[in-house]
Amino acid sequence: MSIVNSLSPRAVSAPESGIVEVVNYARGREGLLPLWVGEGDLPSPEFINKAAMDALAGGETFYTYQRGIPELRQALSDYYARHFGITLPVEHFYVTGSGMQAIQIAVQALTSPGDEFVYLTPSWPNIAAALEIAGARSVGVQLQFEGGKWDVDLGRIEAAITSKTKALFVNTPSNPTGWTATREDLAAILALARKHDLWILADEIYARYYFAGDRAPSFLDVMDGDDKVMFVNSFSKNWSMTGWRVGWIVAPPQTGQVLENLIQYSTSGVAQFMQRGALAALNEGDAFVQSNIDKARQSRDILCDALISTNRVQTLKPDGALYAFLKIDGVTDSRRAAIDIVDKTGVGLAPGTAFGPGGELFMRACFLRNPAQIRTAAERLCDYILKL
Repeated sequence: MSIVNSLSPRAVSAPESGIVEVVNYARGREGLLPLWVGEGDLPSPEFINKAAMDALAGGETFYTYQRGIPELRQALSDYYARHFGITLPVEHFYVTGSGMQAIQIAVQALTSPGDEFVYLTPSWPNIAAALEIAGARSVGVQLQFEGGKWDVDLGRIEAAITSKTKALFVNTPSNPTGWTATREDLAAILALARKHDLWILADEIYARYYFAGDRAPSFLDVMDGDDKVMFVNSFSKNWSMTGWRVGWIVAPPQTGQVLENLIQYSTSGVAQFMQRGALAALNEGDAFVQSNIDKARQSRDILCDALISTNRVQTLKPDGALYAFLKIDGVTDSRRAAIDIVDKTGVGLAPGTAFGPGGELFMRACFLRNPAQIRTAAERLCDYILKL
C-alpha cells in the first residue's frame, strides 16, 4: 500500500483547486495580467501595515483572545452599525484566521458526518470541499442562466432539501457569477430555512462591492433575532489584505463558547499584531474601501463592455462582487481554454470547471485592478475571441 493510500480517505479525496492549477501553470510569466484569483493589484495600505508593525515592535507577540481582541470585536460592531444600520453587541463577533477558516469553523459547528448542506452553484469551490472533508455531503443547486443573467429558483432549493439537510449556504453577491440576491430573495430563502428548521450560512464577503447601491441586501435586513443565521466574512477584499488571512464570523451569542472552542483547537487565535492591522482597517479604512469599489466599477464596465461588443460572449455587467463570468462562443472545455488563453494572450483566467455544476462552459475574470491594465486585458481577450 502506498503512503498516500494510508492517509485519511477524506483528505486524499480533497480536490485540487482548478484555479490554482492554472495559476501554477503560468505563474511568474513576463507580461502576465493575472485575473484568475479574487484579489486586486494593490498591496495593503500603509496605515494598516504600520498598525501591525507598531504592535509587533511593541511586543504584541503573545497568546491572545481566541474570540479576538476586544477592540477589534468592538470595531466590527461599529462597522456593522455604520454600513448595515444594525446594532450588534460584541458577543456576536469572532475573529478567525481568514474567511476560509471562518467557513471551516462554521461547517464544523453546523454539521455532523452524513449531514447535507445545500449550496448554490456555480460556486467558489472551497465551500463544497470544506463540507466533504468534514464528512458532510455538499448538495449543489444550480442558479439559472438566461440572457447573460443569473437568478435563483426557490423551487430548486426546496426540492434539494431532505431529512438530512442541516443548512443552506448562500453567497451573495456571488463568486463567481456576480448574482446578487434581492431583499425579496433573501426573505424567501429565510422563510424556507424557517419552514425546514435549517441554519443559513451566509457568505457576504462582497456586500460592499455592490454597483446598484451603497451595499448589497443582507440577511441582516430580513432576519429576526432568533433566526439561525451565521455569517462568514474576511478582511481580504475590502482592504486589500488577501495575504493576511484574517476573517470573522457573526453568530448568535449563544454559540460563542462552541466557536471559541473550535478556534482554540485549530489555530488558538489570530496573532495580536495582525489583529491590530485589522483594527486599523476598520477604523481608518472606509475611504480606501470606497476607492477599491470605485475602481472595480470602472474596470467592470471596461471589461464587460469590450467583451459584449464582440457578440461572441454571453455575460452582463454583474450587480455585485469582483468578477465577470463569461461564456465564450465555441469554448466547450474551459480548463483547456484557460491554458490556451494564458499561452496566447498572457491573460490569466479561472476556468469555469473549478466552480462546480453549471460553470463548466464559463471563464472567470477578476476586475479589481487598475483600469488601464483591464483595458489591455480586454483588448487581448477580444482579439483572441474574434479569432476563434
